[in-house]
Amino acid sequence: MKEGVFTLSSQFAPAGDQPQAISKLIEGIEKGFSHQTLLGVTGSGKTFTAANVIAKIQKPTLVIAHNKTLAAQLAQEYREFFPENAVHYFVSYYDYYQPEAYLPVTDTYIEKEAQINEEIDRLRHASTQALLTRKDVIIVASVSCIYGLGSPVEYEKVNMRIEYGMPISRSEFAKKLVSLHFRRTTADLVSGMFRILGNTVEIMPTGERVVYRITISSAGISGITKIDPVTRTILEEPKAFFLFPAKHFITEKEAVERALQTIKDELAVQLKKLNDQGKMLEAERLKRRTSYDLAMIREIGYCNGIENYSRHFSGKIKGEPPDTLLSYFPHAADGTPEFLTIIDESHVTVPQLSGMHAGDAARKKNLIEHGFRLPSAADNRPLTFSEFEERVGQVIFTSATPSDYELETSKQVVEQIIRPTGLIDPDITIKPIVERGVYKGQVFDFIDEAVRAIKKGGRVIATTLTKKMAEDLSEYLKEKKMKAEYLHSDIETLERIRILTEFRKGTFDCLVGVNLLREGLDLPEVTLIGILDADKEGFLRSETSLIQTIGRAARNVEGHVILYADSETGSMKRAIDETTRRRAIQVAYNTKHGITPKTIEKKIKDITENMQSEHQKTVKEILSLDMVLFQKNPEKFIKSKEKQMNEAVKMLDFETAAILRDEIKELEARKAGASKKLLGGFASK
Repeated sequence: MKEGVFTLSSQFAPAGDQPQAISKLIEGIEKGFSHQTLLGVTGSGKTFTAANVIAKIQKPTLVIAHNKTLAAQLAQEYREFFPENAVHYFVSYYDYYQPEAYLPVTDTYIEKEAQINEEIDRLRHASTQALLTRKDVIIVASVSCIYGLGSPVEYEKVNMRIEYGMPISRSEFAKKLVSLHFRRTTADLVSGMFRILGNTVEIMPTGERVVYRITISSAGISGITKIDPVTRTILEEPKAFFLFPAKHFITEKEAVERALQTIKDELAVQLKKLNDQGKMLEAERLKRRTSYDLAMIREIGYCNGIENYSRHFSGKIKGEPPDTLLSYFPHAADGTPEFLTIIDESHVTVPQLSGMHAGDAARKKNLIEHGFRLPSAADNRPLTFSEFEERVGQVIFTSATPSDYELETSKQVVEQIIRPTGLIDPDITIKPIVERGVYKGQVFDFIDEAVRAIKKGGRVIATTLTKKMAEDLSEYLKEKKMKAEYLHSDIETLERIRILTEFRKGTFDCLVGVNLLREGLDLPEVTLIGILDADKEGFLRSETSLIQTIGRAARNVEGHVILYADSETGSMKRAIDETTRRRAIQVAYNTKHGITPKTIEKKIKDITENMQSEHQKTVKEILSLDMVLFQKNPEKFIKSKEKQMNEAVKMLDFETAAILRDEIKELEARKAGASKKLLGGFASK
């Protein structure tokens, strides 16, 4: 493979409507079309079409999805299509996030609360570092890509080239690492940390899960070794490597001093304004909080909510847009973006992108007016939609149900209705909701239909109107001896992905959910979908929502959808009519070409497999190897492991000690489980 060249890897050639769609989209890009829409039915291979376009035009690409789960799925698909290129996953690194807010009506102040996922933070760094070091990059991102990230110029400026023979002392090297926001530790290394053992310095970078061991002699760096962080095996002995900062927000010392002064100046102006308005309480509150933040920044270089002062540190003027992930993509000398943007499931993603700024601005307005923040806090914000449009390259919208915005903005709309597999849109049946005569009602009917579908080897989905209904129905199905789980937006990102993977594997057969189940979820094992309360007109039962939900059953030959409704709404009629139109086109094509539809076959694989800690994998591997010896004499074996762990600690080999520690925990648990089982056997006798 040539360096920086996208190389598409697939055992399949474009088929169905894909060849003409690929050709038209490439032609549109070459003609300079700013916006195009790929109207592709569910299961028609829109991602494969987009991958072919990327391989042809050879430009870095940003793919935006409307939620983390879909982004993870797309990242995995693009990695399979481009195994030799840099495909990265960029989403919000918060597992939990409660933004700072003030509710004037109840005089309630809500402090910011956040839980950062370190693995996702590592992936964010890997994304930006790839964009700054190579051209063959695809970043699959959520809408977090329009939030402030820190200047790419400053981020790239302070990267450190570490090379063999570099004249530097151990103390100077440690100071340099600290200036790059790496933290020193004497325990296990994690991303963004380093430790010193004698004349060696070990570093775990933010963008990759490896350890670099640097040996420093009196003359400087005398050795560089790249090591697996768990097994401690040597992966490589490079002559040099680049080390990027451990944080995206990087500010030079002079800029910090300038920022402290401009924050003071702004505080003085705002205090005068509040006092002139008679807001003495608000003025006192702002003075106390800002003075405390300034003292913290001066002493330790950080304070809670420091992002609210970002405009002062970046040197941007009032109202100027923040730097975001888009800033890291390549641009021409005149600022013209030189990358492709694909907005997946655009009918949902575009409204998200356009609505982020207004919600953030309303929240900040309350904080500023009531003395919790300086006016400059308003500049710590996401991009407006017009700013976003100015900063992206040529755009391809992909959706089975594009909205008016996409259709009106696009220079051309490319339809992709014929699936490569020959699959046609599913049959649709309408059944009543309430019990009538011998009819038991929607839940009992769905159970009967689900049991029949599962017996044939299929999976089933039920969609409800609320999270509570999803949870309650899941529990009820379990009481009826069905293997069911619920899925909704309250479940953490990586857990959602794992649930979907277990569903595909057949660990359980029925998935119950709300809106989360609609767009972009590729579940070819699903043969039945029950849409409960389909006639409750609204967002979740709109024409778009119904078409998207119906599409989940279009990846399997046995696909069937039941709409539970006591009357036919306008949305139902339009959704059924559009599905019928597409189905007619598909059947005619199959008949003409003698095609027999085939269920999509897709590997059961997800991005969490790549995210799983190498530590956990190693513990599991060692456990499987040690089980025979453990079963012979559990107590003796555990004691021998404890001895090995203590010896590893004495040698300062903390990674090995941690592996042994977790293996011992698992062995103790298995030993306790075996004892309980044995005691239970005695009791039964």
